[in-house]
Amino acid sequence: MKIIVTSLFVQDQDKALAFYSEKLGFVKKEDVPVGEYRWITLVSPDDPNGTELLLEPNAHPAAKEYQQKISAEGIPATMFGVPDIHKEYKRLIDEGVKFTMEPTKMGDVTIAVFDDTCGNLIQIVEK
Repeated sequence: MKIIVTSLFVQDQDKALAFYSEKLGFVKKEDVPVGEYRWITLVSPDDPNGTELLLEPNAHPAAKEYQQKISAEGIPATMFGVPDIHKEYKRLIDEGVKFTMEPTKMGDVTIAVFDDTCGNLIQIVEK
C-alpha cells in the first residue's frame, strides 16, 4: 500500500492552482469537472508519477471549520520537503510568498512555514 493522493482544503480552487503551480512550481496532473467543483491534482516536477496533491474545496462546513481552526492555531496543513531550505526560502520570498516562520533549526531538520493565500499554513522542511 502507498499514498497516491493527499488532500488539501482550499478556499478557491483557481487561486490555489495558480499559487501551487506558479509560486511553488508544482505541475498540474488532473483537472476534471466534478459537479460545481473540480478534481485538481498537482505533482512535483521531480516525481510526475508520485503522490498527487488534491486541491479540495473547503465548501463543507466541517472542512471550512477544520481549515480555519488549524490555521488560527499556527498548525501547518501539510509539509513539503526541500533539498536546500535557505535557497527555497529566498526563492519564495522573491516570489512574494509570506512566511510566518523563517528557516529554523529543530534537531536534525530545519523548517519554515508560509501562508498559501488559500487558507493554509504550509511547512517546508530540509532533513
